[in-house]
Amino acid sequence: MAAMTSSSPLSWGAFAAAEPVFADTVRRRFQLYKHHVLATVRADGSPRVTGLEADFRFGELLLGMMPDSRKALDLRRDPRFALHANPGPDAEMSDGDVRVSGRAVEITDPEFLARFVEDATPPEPFHLFRAELTEAVRTGLDGDSLVIESWRPGQPLRTVRRK
Repeated sequence: MAAMTSSSPLSWGAFAAAEPVFADTVRRRFQLYKHHVLATVRADGSPRVTGLEADFRFGELLLGMMPDSRKALDLRRDPRFALHANPGPDAEMSDGDVRVSGRAVEITDPEFLARFVEDATPPEPFHLFRAELTEAVRTGLDGDSLVIESWRPGQPLRTVRRK
């Protein structure tokens, strides 16, 4: 696939349009388990790591959270985040290790929020953020090789193999 020209964060839909096979691999890995690990930036600049459910809906990667939770307040102040897929119940990780990072943009549009409530029936009240991606990475094994696939806006998918 040809390289894109943007280096700005992209929506999940734009990522999926740019790299459909890789985006599907990343999405399926996140959908294996309900809970994942979100990293945000505290007011003092140190990292905060908390649990989160990732929701793929309406062509977006959505991050929902309880009202005024520390992670929501972190994202309102500093939208940078990283989301690591639950590694699973054992050390095998046959589906690989997946993570995405970027900016989380709070959704305040009443129509979108009403559509989300109707479709997802989340506990209310809640904060809802849309992920704008700056990176997606999958690390896995292929025989004796470690395979790292990475994508960034404006760049083609990159694959590195290490023995």
